[in-house]
Amino acid sequence: MASPTPIMTATRTVRRDGAAARRIDAEICVVGAGIAGISAALEAVRLGRKVVLVDGLHALGGQAVNSVIGTFCGFFSNGHSGYQTVHGIADGILRDLGAQGALHYRHGGPSNTIVVQYDEVALARWIERAIAAAGITVLLGAVLRQAERDGRRIRSIELATRYGDVSVAATGFVDATGDAALAWNAGLACREAADGPIYGTQMVVIEGIDEAHQPDRPNVAARLKQKAKDYGLTRESGFAFVFPGKSIALVNMTHVETPLDPVAMTQKSLEGKEQADRAVAFLRGEYPAAFGRARIRTYGALGIRQTRWIVGRQQLTVDDVRAGRNFPDAVARTGWPIELHDTPQGHVWEPFGDDHLHYVPMGSLVSPECDNMVAAGRNIDGDVAALSSVRVMGPCIAMGAAAAHALDLSGAGSVHQIDDAALRARVRDNVERRD
Repeated sequence: MASPTPIMTATRTVRRDGAAARRIDAEICVVGAGIAGISAALEAVRLGRKVVLVDGLHALGGQAVNSVIGTFCGFFSNGHSGYQTVHGIADGILRDLGAQGALHYRHGGPSNTIVVQYDEVALARWIERAIAAAGITVLLGAVLRQAERDGRRIRSIELATRYGDVSVAATGFVDATGDAALAWNAGLACREAADGPIYGTQMVVIEGIDEAHQPDRPNVAARLKQKAKDYGLTRESGFAFVFPGKSIALVNMTHVETPLDPVAMTQKSLEGKEQADRAVAFLRGEYPAAFGRARIRTYGALGIRQTRWIVGRQQLTVDDVRAGRNFPDAVARTGWPIELHDTPQGHVWEPFGDDHLHYVPMGSLVSPECDNMVAAGRNIDGDVAALSSVRVMGPCIAMGAAAAHALDLSGAGSVHQIDDAALRARVRDNVERRD
C-alpha cells in the first residue's frame, strides 16, 4: 500500500520590534540596475571586485527593459554607416541578441546615426543571465531609505524590502539610480530643472499590424501634428517603429510629466497609459490598413528622461556638446542629437554632422563633496540641454564602466585623486576606438 503524501505544516510567527536589518558587505555597491548600473556591476566583477547590485524594481534592466524603450541610441558615430562608439557589455548585447534575430538596425533618419531596435524580452534575459553568471549579489524590490555618511565617505545604505530591512556597507558606491537617489539621500548637492518639467514618455508595443501597408515616418509625423488634438493627445510628435518580420511596432507618441513627488508620479503613470491608448487609437483611425487590427501587447513603466542629478566637480555644458569638446578625463562619447523634451507638444531636436562626437568628462560623474561615490547615467552633472544629448544608452554603458574603473583605481582612497591618464587608458575603447 502506498504511503500517504506528507502534508506541510506551518509555524506561528510574530514580527518582533527592533529586529535588526540584514547586513551585506561588498567592495562596490551599485544602486540602480538600469543599463548604466548593469554595465558598472559587470565591469566591477571583471576587475575582481565583490559587488552588490540594488534596484527598487522587481526586475533587472531599469528603463531599457521595464519602460520598453526598445531602441539602442548612441551606440554608433554619425552617418549612414558609422562605427561603434561604445564597447564593454554593448559588444555582448549586440552579438548575442543579433544571433537571436532580436535586433533591427535603422540607418540614417532624423538622428543621422544608426539606431538599433531590440526585443525587450531578449534584452531582459541577456541581462539576467549575465548578472547570474557573474555571481553578483542582487537585491530587487529594495527601496533606498537613507545613506549613512562619515565625512566625505558613504559608509552604508539602508534599504526597505517587503521581506525586511537590509543594510549594505561598501568601500565604493555607484549612483545609477537615474534620479540621483543615492546622492540625494546622502545629503550631497543635486540639481533639478528650474524652468518646468522634462517630459517622459509612455512606451507601448503593439502587435497584429500589417507590415505591407505601414506608412513612412514623415507621413505619420505630419499627420500627428495635424490630428493630435482630435485624439486627445498632448504630444504632437513621435513615431511607430515597425520591427520587420514580427508584425509588432514600438510606439513613442506621448509626453507625460515625471515629478519626484510619489503621489503625483503614481497619478502621472496612470495618465500615461491613457495617452498611450489614444496614440494607438490615432494609428488605428488614421492608418487602418496597417494598424486597424493592432492591439497593445505591452505597456512599459513610465519612461523618465530627466528629474534630478548631481552637482559634479565639472558640469558638462551645451557649448561643450556643440563644440565636440574632448576632455583629458573623457570617459564616454556620442554623436546623439540634443533632444530636449521641455514642452508638452514637442521637443528640441538638434542633430549633428557625420564627423561630430561629443564627450563626457569624469568630473561630471563625481561630487566634490564625496570621495567614494561615482554617478553613472542620466544623473551625472550637465546643464539641461547637454544632459539631453548624453543620457541615451550608449554613453550610459560607457559611464557605468568608467564608474567601476574609477572606484577600482581609488580603492579606499578618493575618486578625486585617481590618475586621469590611467583611467583613460582603461576606458580607451569607449573614447578613442574607431573600428
